[in-house]
Amino acid sequence: MVEDFFRSFNVFSENEISDFLQLFEVRKVHKNEFFVQEGDRCREIAFIVSGIFRSYYISDEGKDMTYCFRFPNQLMASYSSFISDSPSRENMQAITDAHLMVLKKDAIDQFIKMDLNWTKFLKMIAEQEYLELEERFFQLQRDSAAQRYAYLLGNQPDYVQKIPLQYLASYLGITQRHLSRIRKEVTL
Repeated sequence: MVEDFFRSFNVFSENEISDFLQLFEVRKVHKNEFFVQEGDRCREIAFIVSGIFRSYYISDEGKDMTYCFRFPNQLMASYSSFISDSPSRENMQAITDAHLMVLKKDAIDQFIKMDLNWTKFLKMIAEQEYLELEERFFQLQRDSAAQRYAYLLGNQPDYVQKIPLQYLASYLGITQRHLSRIRKEVTL
């Protein structure tokens, strides 16, 4: 699975993939445990083999605000903390039991020094992150909660049912009661 992910970028040779996959650490994360917590520095990146994570922050009013979900076959990191070595402003929490393949930032920094392909790869990841952020911004500005729910359901149908309603409602910017009405109306 992780090999296919790296192959899909058409940047690395099979030998390169084999070499750097040996540096990944396999990690199990239990439901409700954190990959990154607010205030910590993010010094690793993870490939999600199985499980679902949410990214959230606590608002000034003390409200839990979920703004992102991460699913299997995706990379995960507190991206701004990872690239700036500053404290994370977000929490990344498992909402199901999960298996990760984790790579330390130090290892990535060494690869960048030795191999231009890593610079190409990280540029592609940064571009994907930007496109995801832009898509989320436009969804929040132009789409209704029902449209945002339908989009999420269309892209992750196997996993949406595993997300607790309070997190899903927070992500959509609505109440759980409103989410219940939308779920009755929106099906694939």
